[in-house]
Amino acid sequence: MTHELDPRIPGAVPGFDAPFFQAGLAGYSDGAMRLIARRHGCPFCVTEALLDRTLVNGGKGRRKEDPDLIASECGMGEIEDNLAAGLEDHPIAGQIMGSDPAEMALGTEILAGMGYEVLDVNLACPVKKIKKRSRGGHFLAHPDAAIEILRAVREAAGDRVTTLKLRRAFDDTPEMAANFERIFDAAYELGYAWATVHCRTVEQRYVGPGRWEFLQDLVERNPDRVIFGSGDVWTVEDIFSMIELTGVSGVSVARGCIGNPWIFHHARELMAGRTPTPPSIIEQGRTLRDHFRYASVIHGERVASRQMRKFGIKFAAIHPEAAVVKKAFISAESLDDWSSVIDRFYDASYAGLGTGTGDDDLATPRIAR
Repeated sequence: MTHELDPRIPGAVPGFDAPFFQAGLAGYSDGAMRLIARRHGCPFCVTEALLDRTLVNGGKGRRKEDPDLIASECGMGEIEDNLAAGLEDHPIAGQIMGSDPAEMALGTEILAGMGYEVLDVNLACPVKKIKKRSRGGHFLAHPDAAIEILRAVREAAGDRVTTLKLRRAFDDTPEMAANFERIFDAAYELGYAWATVHCRTVEQRYVGPGRWEFLQDLVERNPDRVIFGSGDVWTVEDIFSMIELTGVSGVSVARGCIGNPWIFHHARELMAGRTPTPPSIIEQGRTLRDHFRYASVIHGERVASRQMRKFGIKFAAIHPEAAVVKKAFISAESLDDWSSVIDRFYDASYAGLGTGTGDDDLATPRIAR
């Protein structure tokens, strides 16, 4: 399987050299997850959505999402040393979400100063409204306000590349479909490089099948625009199926890469005409250790121990004793606990036992809708 990359993608963002990337995932895609994805061939990452007001008030975006600071600290050395160690978190998009155009503009300026090559506006997240004000995907019900946000960010971004994430509509009514079109068109007219479109509505959240046929129709009607697709991408085969069936320029990999950073390596293997192989038990254990080490540096051991449980659950799915390993990770509360679980279940004694059901997801085509 091969696929030629749309030259407009690396033209806008040098180093973005493959037709897929790791999406911004609330509660997941922090610096640790991104660095692990990079080490497995991910060409581009998006941060979790950073609230404009949090950035303006000096919140976590100033420290825990600074890509160069994270790389330096996780490498325990200077930035230059980390490049050789594969700890460079670039190219990267800082994703911003908020309600007020002025605050969005200020947040954009802060992100631009933190070294993000791309500034991504989130008009997709199905979060609840703040009081009576919209944010995220709720802007799809208020196109005039959404366009004001897009304009404010574009003007504040200067020479930085801007992109946006949005869903196909707020709901399935004709009025909301028209709202999507207005916002989508306005973004490109304002100078946004591309849009990543999730093929569910805001009201659907993550329930029910996504509509890949919507993406296909959108691409057919906008052949001159770079469009990334999102939704129901669970396996490496799904990445290329979405490209082939819908015509999108590339694919945003979201929940399908949680606990499965190998999806990016496998995608590159397929592009090179090679057959991907599931990760060995030893490789799984090594990746888990690295992920926890990065998380500990970024968040501190106590917080990392708690946060890594959700990752351990996902990683455990591809272990031959998935249920037992999952339970052990849930019980882990410290670095020592984590090390004990990995020592026990990810050593050479398991190397010949094959893999758990999760590896079927890694190697078997399954086109989800």
